[in-house]
Amino acid sequence: MKMKENEISNMEKMMNAPVKIEGSVENWESGALGRDRVHAKRAPKELEQQMDEAQGLQAISIRLKKELIEDFKFIAKQHGMGYQPLMREALRRFAESEYKRIAVQLANEKAAKEAACLQVLAEHEGEAPMMAAA
Repeated sequence: MKMKENEISNMEKMMNAPVKIEGSVENWESGALGRDRVHAKRAPKELEQQMDEAQGLQAISIRLKKELIEDFKFIAKQHGMGYQPLMREALRRFAESEYKRIAVQLANEKAAKEAACLQVLAEHEGEAPMMAAA
C-alpha cells in the first residue's frame, strides 16, 4: 500500500517538530524549559507591579557595604536561595524581634505605673477625707 504524498509530508513534519516539554516546576527549575538569556525578556512594568502587589513587595533603594552583600550571597548559597530573599527574611526577623522587645518594654512600663498608682492608693487608704468646718 502506497502512502500519499501529503501523508509522507505530515510524517516528516512530525518527526522534525521540536519535542514539547511539559510545563512544570521541576522542568522549570532543572532548566529543561530553557535558561538561555537570549530568549529571556523583562516583564512589562505593569506586570512587575502586579506581581509585586500580589506578593506584598515594594522596591527600595539602599546602599550597603560590598562586604555585607558578599556575606549575604555566601550565606544564601549555603541555604540554596538568592541573597535578596535572604535579606528580606533577615529584615523580617529583625523587625519581628524588635516588635516583641518593644511590646515587653511597654508592658513593663505600664505595669510599673499601675503598681505605683496602687501604692499611692494604699498609702492614702487609711487617711480620712478632710471635711470642711460647718
